[in-house]
Amino acid sequence: MLKGKRVLITGGTGSLGKVLTKRILSGEIGVPDKLTILSRDEAKQHFMRVEYENSMAATDEIIYSNFKRLLEFRIGDVRDFHSVASAVKDADVVFSAAALKQVPTCEYFPFEAVRTNIAGPENLVRAIQEHGLDVETVVGISTDKACKPVNVMGMTKAIQERVFIQGNMRCPKTRFVCVRYGNVLASRGSVIPLFHKQIQSGGPVTVTTSDMTRFLLSLNQAVDVIFAALANANPGETYIPRVPSARMTDLAAVLIGDRDIEVKITGIRPGEKIHEILVSEEESFMTEDRGEYYSIAPILPEVLGGREITRALETEYSSRDSIMTREELHSLLEGYGLLVEQQTGNGEGELLR
Repeated sequence: MLKGKRVLITGGTGSLGKVLTKRILSGEIGVPDKLTILSRDEAKQHFMRVEYENSMAATDEIIYSNFKRLLEFRIGDVRDFHSVASAVKDADVVFSAAALKQVPTCEYFPFEAVRTNIAGPENLVRAIQEHGLDVETVVGISTDKACKPVNVMGMTKAIQERVFIQGNMRCPKTRFVCVRYGNVLASRGSVIPLFHKQIQSGGPVTVTTSDMTRFLLSLNQAVDVIFAALANANPGETYIPRVPSARMTDLAAVLIGDRDIEVKITGIRPGEKIHEILVSEEESFMTEDRGEYYSIAPILPEVLGGREITRALETEYSSRDSIMTREELHSLLEGYGLLVEQQTGNGEGELLR
């Protein structure tokens, strides 16, 4: 899919962007001619560049020997049209991962979320449209919080999805598709690193409400969704993974194990949901079965193009519906090396790897 292509990742120095970069450079879907990372954080770019430069030997995961030919870093901000236009002008495929994603932060700085999560994607579509660029595909990275949003982060991501879907009308030579998924295990700013830190400090482990549930998937599973959409999605479709979910109290209990650590209920934070939804009841009418994924067809008839929809869901797809047992959750976390060892001689626990 990417063999010989020129690829751009916006927000490529984030948790997802780094794993996406690694997977692309592995050559599993074809080795691109160029992979460009666009972000505004020079420090993260520096450390990411050094990481690749210090890995000189090719492995079965990363084609390090091609690093200098393949990988390019660009400082720029998706909020700035000229940064985006300059970066995308030679791209064949774009992965739009730049975002403000912390829910409370977006509540306190809502217009900053608008500028990154809405104006950024609009700049991308506008650059392709106004400059007549030959971009083949744009994959917009969204979130379960965009479905029936109750917080600023979700609201801005919901509009991001619509900007990309409508982009198929503005740029008919380019295919715009989206992916939407839930909490990524152990990504920067997610709950598992927080629980780890609280456990290693002796507690308490803080949970906002005892009823809270969340979808869980790994960073590599998130990339799998992106690659599936790149390979199979029709213009305007949004790909959804079929993934398990867990109660946050069960997650805390499994990570704590038999340690004598308190779980403290702190109350819901600004903009937080009790349950996450990946497909709303309204969207279920437009949702099709794609094996390991669901696909939501575009809401605009001009983008759908008269295609018949074979409905796969009768109601919404919520994190309250497929909750893992504690035993299943333990196996999942153990498989990803995310459990915390019992205390060592110095009184500290370490992650199992």
